[in-house]
Amino acid sequence: MNWAGFYTILSGVNRYSTGIGRIWLSVVFIFRIMVLVVAAESVWGDEKSSFTCNTQQPGCNSVCYDHFFPISHVRLWALQLIIVSTPALLVAMHVAYQQHQEKRMLRMSGQGDAKHLDEVKKHKIHISGMLWWTYTLSVLFRVIFEGIFMYIFYMIYPGYKMIRLVKCDAYPCPNIVDCFVSRPTEKTIFTVFMLTASGLCIILNVAEMGFLIARACVRRSRKRSNLPSGKSSFYEGKEYKQNEINQMLTEEGALKQKGVHCSAS
Repeated sequence: MNWAGFYTILSGVNRYSTGIGRIWLSVVFIFRIMVLVVAAESVWGDEKSSFTCNTQQPGCNSVCYDHFFPISHVRLWALQLIIVSTPALLVAMHVAYQQHQEKRMLRMSGQGDAKHLDEVKKHKIHISGMLWWTYTLSVLFRVIFEGIFMYIFYMIYPGYKMIRLVKCDAYPCPNIVDCFVSRPTEKTIFTVFMLTASGLCIILNVAEMGFLIARACVRRSRKRSNLPSGKSSFYEGKEYKQNEINQMLTEEGALKQKGVHCSAS
């Protein structure tokens, strides 16, 4: 897989993330993707050819390997990284939609020149309103997906430990045969390391959810507190700046609908 292209896609999400979200992205690429590409793929590269059983029966090795190792660690980790990182793309899509709406309003107001349109991309995005819900849900999905994959690893490989010897009696093996796994200790170390990194990502995601909820509660308490009029307007303007475009579009749609009703009558 082209992990460089995958990094390019997710690095665009980094500019809209919180500080904890940036740490999570660094952990994903340094401790998971780099280890997977540089070391883990070479460790599991010969897993099928080095899996040997004490029999010459044709097909016995392949059947026993498929029975005890239904999916490769490397492929399962790659699938995990792709699925866990996908919710982060929802944030980028939401931000792109907001920028599209803002550009649309600029064109409608007669300010659709290249200079104003380029400034839209430079605007600092605040995680509030509907974007807060999108961001929080993306973090929640990451936690759920990480937990699901850790459970899958535990079900396929009990105790997260690579076994040294397996006994197989699947057809076409003539009887119970002993099969040996290559480099079980090294594979166990890599498995524990990758699952530890996955657990660290879960902790970071939970911490980020707590941070987002706490900051939303602080905003709500500031709204309800009796602030001076100048400060109140400052906080309210900062919080609802991103929602002004959607409100204008809603009012525009309502006026058009009203015009249609008037013409029909």
